[in-house]
Amino acid sequence: MPNFLRKIRFHPAKIIVSFYIFAVLFSTLLLSLPVALKPGISWDFLDLLFTVVSAISVTGLSVVSTPETFSTTGIFFLLFILQFGGIGIMTLGTFIWIVLGKRIGLKERQLIMTDQNQSQLAGVVKLMRQILLIILLIEFIGTIILGTHYLNYFPTWQEAYFQGLFASVSATTNAGFDITGNSLVPFANDYFVQFITIILLTLGAIGFPVLIEVKDFILNRNLKHRIHFSLYTKVTTLTFFSLMLVGTIIIWAFEANHFFADKSWHESLFYSFFQSTTTRNGGLATMDISQFSDATLLVICLLMFIGASPSSVGGGIRTTTFALNLLFIYSFARGHKSIKVFKREIHEDDIRKSFIVSMLAVSLCFAAVVILSEFEQFTLLEIMFEVTSAFGTTGLSMGITPELGSVGKVVIISLMFIGRIGILSFIFLFNRKTQQANYHYPKERIIIG
Repeated sequence: MPNFLRKIRFHPAKIIVSFYIFAVLFSTLLLSLPVALKPGISWDFLDLLFTVVSAISVTGLSVVSTPETFSTTGIFFLLFILQFGGIGIMTLGTFIWIVLGKRIGLKERQLIMTDQNQSQLAGVVKLMRQILLIILLIEFIGTIILGTHYLNYFPTWQEAYFQGLFASVSATTNAGFDITGNSLVPFANDYFVQFITIILLTLGAIGFPVLIEVKDFILNRNLKHRIHFSLYTKVTTLTFFSLMLVGTIIIWAFEANHFFADKSWHESLFYSFFQSTTTRNGGLATMDISQFSDATLLVICLLMFIGASPSSVGGGIRTTTFALNLLFIYSFARGHKSIKVFKREIHEDDIRKSFIVSMLAVSLCFAAVVILSEFEQFTLLEIMFEVTSAFGTTGLSMGITPELGSVGKVVIISLMFIGRIGILSFIFLFNRKTQQANYHYPKERIIIG
């Protein structure tokens, strides 16, 4: 693989997208095997492709029932695909190269940097090792905790730990798939399961660099040289948990006289807290999400559109993009020409990227809503919810996914794929070699606003 990559002249983002396309093709072949399906089950190619892309993008939207469609072998195949899509192609690829004793050269490091949204080559291989070890450790601990607790729900220990394994991997990778047949609705009153799932969802979505920095801080807290958190970690963590808190408050306030009218305070709290967390790419639900009011569903659409943090298992425009947009508006209103936060100044290139990502994301989602409104017979709110869920690789749905027509499925498949590879990688697909202009025209101001 490395020797092949050195001969490629394409932009790294194009190679990454090619790898994800190859992963989709390989996974399609894997899940089409008779051994992956239960006896008597058959499906058409578009439904198979939809499920594969949903798994690779760790979205969770599905046109079929997972426990009713896949055999035990098929579920293990699905677990592998979720792991592959969640951690990232280059992370697992790096691990394979290391195991095989291959040298990881400049080209491979550029691919890793692109896949993980890193801005520099230094330390990317070490980053991949740490990401893999941390995620596998989180999933293992989650499996033990949930599997042990599930002994209270399932007749055999094998089934309990199998359910725990799938639930842990699905939550950590923010995949949104389940093998209960009803998401987490059976555990709507089990706050322990919900709390553990919230922790796993958060660890998967907050960003791998954040986890690594927190790990370094904990392990080296007694050293003389203090560990300083990066600006990325500070902005990401503050934005992530602020959105989680605000989402919880808004859902609780909007549903106080609706869905929560006959619920106790602790039921309302956990419903609000869990739904606010899962909208950030989890896709799991403890209730029928369509029972919420229109206002709450619109707020959830916004949260899904924002998505998780960069260099995580999630999609959307990402938390840092949303944060930079807010900071830019605030700085502009105060008359400042630069963005300053945590005693640091944001690079102008990052500000431009955040604007481009936001505008292109809005344009893509708007176009998808228009197309689905033309070809599908659903309400505008149902379509908006499905579109933002696909783009944010969240996986929540108001129940229309299995009823989508061919055009609708193709649109959602495209959004899930773009949401997984990221807007910037999508933009770089059309990137040509940058040429420095050797001339300039006279500048002139235009009226804005």
